[in-house]
Amino acid sequence: MSNIEKVYEILEKAETFYLATVDGDKPKVRPLGGRVFHDDKIWFTIGTYKDVYKQLEVNPNAEIAAWDGEHFLRYYGEAVLEKNEEVIAKAFEAMPEIKAVYEENNLEMGVFYLDNATAEIRNMMAIEESFEFKY
Repeated sequence: MSNIEKVYEILEKAETFYLATVDGDKPKVRPLGGRVFHDDKIWFTIGTYKDVYKQLEVNPNAEIAAWDGEHFLRYYGEAVLEKNEEVIAKAFEAMPEIKAVYEENNLEMGVFYLDNATAEIRNMMAIEESFEFKY
């Protein structure tokens, strides 16, 4: 299993994870669940109409935090917002209820991955593994 697959596995086990962004000079954190593994990257899904998407356009620094019942994950770096129809199709396939909402309301799904990123797999006291990802 590759290092990025280890990170994805924790996100899969956790189901819900938390995305922190910067809004002006204040942190903003929200729960998310949308993720897709594609081309050896973890892609995260967010609506382009949401404040979180706009925050990432202004300041791409972001952090994901998750707990899978055994390990904490801190995964942080620079969000790369990219129009990727393949990833969006995979996301909608995995979440048909979300696809219906987006289609009914004429909304656009956005996706991003973290570049120049670090993933730390931690226990309560220390970092167990740390990985760097540059694309």
